[in-house]
Amino acid sequence: MTNTTVATEAGEVEAWLARPDGAGGEFPGVLLYMDAIGLRPQIRQMADRIASWGYTVLAPNTFHRSGSADETSPHEDLREPGARERFFAGAVPRMNALTSDLSRSDTAAYLDALKSADGVVDGPVGVVGYCMGVRLALRAAGDHPDSVAAVGGFHGGGLVTDDADSPHLWLGSAKAHLLLRHADQDRSMTPEQMDVLADAARAAGLDFDQDVYRGAPHGYSMADTSMYDPQAAERHFEELRAHFAAHLTP
Repeated sequence: MTNTTVATEAGEVEAWLARPDGAGGEFPGVLLYMDAIGLRPQIRQMADRIASWGYTVLAPNTFHRSGSADETSPHEDLREPGARERFFAGAVPRMNALTSDLSRSDTAAYLDALKSADGVVDGPVGVVGYCMGVRLALRAAGDHPDSVAAVGGFHGGGLVTDDADSPHLWLGSAKAHLLLRHADQDRSMTPEQMDVLADAARAAGLDFDQDVYRGAPHGYSMADTSMYDPQAAERHFEELRAHFAAHLTP
């Protein structure tokens, strides 16, 4: 596990690179898209856990245009009352600034860096995204159908919009096996939007597995926030591990 950088059109991007601890050999690659709270210890720990299953995991600072990983991550305990809300007052502008054109250019660089990293199997990779990272994961699958074999997305929001570049529209060009697990009663991911996603996946002939974690709030996987739900978080790890095991080169 180490800090690294990825060369993009916008410059060098901080990233975390994780491999199975003490293991030699080659492993499938996984690109991890963080949530809106930043490339912080929680994301590094999650990348390390996924890597322990037998993968090389790259987690970039997707907010690099807005600042360093430290500058775009919280400096107070988001489990304290009101802290998460205060942090998001600054995070929302960063999210809005990451347009599709910018994120698509970055994704191409991230995938190139992952596939060329030492010890990565020559073949398709997996992508996992959290919160806003699910949007990036779906676009990665649509833009790079021959590179992305499996996608996991957890407590994603804004996956179906009226925009011409709505993430659900990219399913039409994807080939990946998709696993989506939504938060319960999430205003950013309604049952109607889930139906649109399912229809888009069905029209594209994709292997599509979608469900809701009942009782789990948006952000349920993040142990460093007040939204953390231990049961939902562990379930997400179990299902993601099985999903990648079934669809990535061992």
